[in-house]
Formats: sequence, structure tokens, C-alpha cells
Amino acid sequence: MRVDPTDTGGLFIGRRPGTRPIRYRALPERGSRARRRIDDALAAALLVLEGLVSLSFWGPLPAAWLWVGSHVQFWTGSVSAGILSAFAGLLATLLVGLVICKRIDHAWILVRRAAGHDQREGVMGRVFGVTCAVGAVIFVAWFLLFSGSELAPMGIQGP
Repeated sequence: MRVDPTDTGGLFIGRRPGTRPIRYRALPERGSRARRRIDDALAAALLVLEGLVSLSFWGPLPAAWLWVGSHVQFWTGSVSAGILSAFAGLLATLLVGLVICKRIDHAWILVRRAAGHDQREGVMGRVFGVTCAVGAVIFVAWFLLFSGSELAPMGIQGP
């Protein structure tokens, strides 16, 4: 009896429907040289798109929802309503963004296989890790140099 959680879908009595690991029959067929180049370029474009979506989690989306929350606060006169709307909207947007990233990652796997690579796993985790590091570096640079904080150099403080 197999009891490995990766084989049983996390249950020891059987597998949940649709949780079987993907098994590829054979190595992907290699197309012509031009077809492989097109597929490799498309895979690179999908990887860049996935990186941009993931990087948007660390700046543009939170800033946009803070802006929306400030408008909700102005319209309602309630700070709590502004904070709640910004938090709920950001959480929903981040979850939708993760779904989009997962679909792009799955498409990237398929395009890489179409290009003749034996691609079995995605790169979503690595892309997310890299964008976390890039977002942290950009935030620290902004905070130390341009935010107007006490740590910023005297010559370039904000208003």
C-alpha cells in the first residue's frame, strides 16, 4: 500500500479526484530549428510577463489600493472603511495575481516542452523569490534615499 502523501494527494486512504501526479509518456518531439527559436522566444516572453506580474505585488498593487482606500476614507469619512477596503481589495488582487502567475507558469511549461526541452516543473517559486529580493532592494533604496525619513541623507529629503 502506498502512503506517500505525494502519491495519495495528502490522504492515506486514497486519492482525491484530479490529484494524480502528471506523468509524461515520452520526451517531447523536437520541431524544426525555426520552430524551436519561436517557442524559446515565446517562453522567454512568458517568463518576463510572469516576472512583471509578480513584481507588481511589491509596489504598484499596494500603492494603488492605498490610493483607493484613501478615497474611500474621504467619501465615507471613516478611516476604518478606508483601511478595510484597501486591505480587502489588496488581498483579493494578490490572490487573483497568483492565479494569473500560475496559469502563465503552466503555459511556460507547455511552450518549453513544445520547444523540445524536457520541462516538467515550473519556475513560479524562483520567479517569486527573485522578485521578492528585487522588490526589497528597491524599497530599501527608496526608503533610505527618497522617503524623507530621518535616515535619508540631508540633501535629498522629500517635502
